[in-house]
Amino acid sequence: MIALDTSSTIAFLSGERGRDVAAVEEALRFRQGIFPPVVVTELLSDPALRSEVGTLIRAVPRLEIVDGYWERAGELRALLLRRGLKARVADSLIAQSCIDHEVALVTRDRDFRNFAAHAGLTLE
Repeated sequence: MIALDTSSTIAFLSGERGRDVAAVEEALRFRQGIFPPVVVTELLSDPALRSEVGTLIRAVPRLEIVDGYWERAGELRALLLRRGLKARVADSLIAQSCIDHEVALVTRDRDFRNFAAHAGLTLE
């Protein structure tokens, strides 16, 4: 399984190209893609979302929230902020979901590098 971030999923849905888009396409084709819950929220928040895209998003499995998730996500964010690093709430929640399930994240969002360098997030 591989977790799909909002940025790479949007790029895929928009027909863009890139290594991350190819990874999303392959993960979806072979039913290996999984969404962190926050990614589902971000994707479905688009007011111009076409219904067939919404159907696709809803069909992709998602990582489950496990006990202590919210606390660990808060502590993860605090760890990065103490180091003077950027750590948005949504990114912290996505990173913690991936860390909890030990799955790599496909993303084009460079902010996740901080989570990889300091908190054990694996990036694809």
